Amino acid sequence: MTATLPTAPPSTRPPRRRRNARPAWEEKPGVVGQTAKGGVLAVVVLAVLVPMWVVLVTSVSSQETINAAGGLVVVPREIDLSAYRTIFSGGQISQALWISTLVTGAGTAVSLVVTVLAAYGLSRPGTVGHRGLLFYFLLTFLVYPGLVPSYLVVTGIGLKDSLWALILPTALNVFNFVVMRAFFQNIPGELLDSARVDGAGEFRILWRIVLPLSKAVIAVVGLFYAVGYWNVWFNALLYIDDNEKFPIQRVLQSFILAGQTPQTSGATVGVSMPPTLAIKMAVVVVTVAPIALVYPFVQRHFTRGVIIGAIKG
Repeated sequence: MTATLPTAPPSTRPPRRRRNARPAWEEKPGVVGQTAKGGVLAVVVLAVLVPMWVVLVTSVSSQETINAAGGLVVVPREIDLSAYRTIFSGGQISQALWISTLVTGAGTAVSLVVTVLAAYGLSRPGTVGHRGLLFYFLLTFLVYPGLVPSYLVVTGIGLKDSLWALILPTALNVFNFVVMRAFFQNIPGELLDSARVDGAGEFRILWRIVLPLSKAVIAVVGLFYAVGYWNVWFNALLYIDDNEKFPIQRVLQSFILAGQTPQTSGATVGVSMPPTLAIKMAVVVVTVAPIALVYPFVQRHFTRGVIIGAIKG
């Protein structure tokens, strides 16, 4: 009689994954997946580029071309720059471009100064009123004063029909403040302490050490502020009644929605006006072009500045 050896119970351990195996969602997509991604990307790109192309072509089209196309022009036939000549020859549109440029430049400078000073001060532990001021800033994420109180404050301090009404109410954006503060917090404290030992004050440390190390986040935050000031429209609708102080977005709104015709300078009196639709599209191009031209120069700082400032905090 032979004895039977006991058999080991089947192992319940999961099979060992291969050393270089990756999860399914990290595997390289197949031909179908790559084709689908390429198709979706192509549709998104066309959805962005086609309207821009139509606006640009219509802005340089003559009245005959616009009439033949029945409105917006897709295929250009001839180049007519009379709409752009009308825009830059003086009048309301030229004035609005100057106002928008002034508001964008001054507003971005003011906002960067305020944001840098507030973020640096509240990034250093032990500053006076640190917790209270930080709580005050972060509270605005949850509590917004509302439209009517904001309007009463702006008009109450005498900013009605003033360009400062387009700058001061939005001088500090809390999101930008949080991003910049988180970036400043990751600067090694030993570096700042060594500067203090050498006799440097806080403003000298900020100017000589902190700001040169923060070019990426300052460029990104500055771009955010510049886009906001260039696209200001709602505050102009609320606080600006003088046509001479309308920014370009407010003028564009009056042209497209209200159907008003552009006011030109006296030099264009007696000269045949370009098509109204071409002027509208030319204003759209001039409105979009500055930010589109500036963005490529800031794009290399964009991801680095936002990620470093937001994640490492």
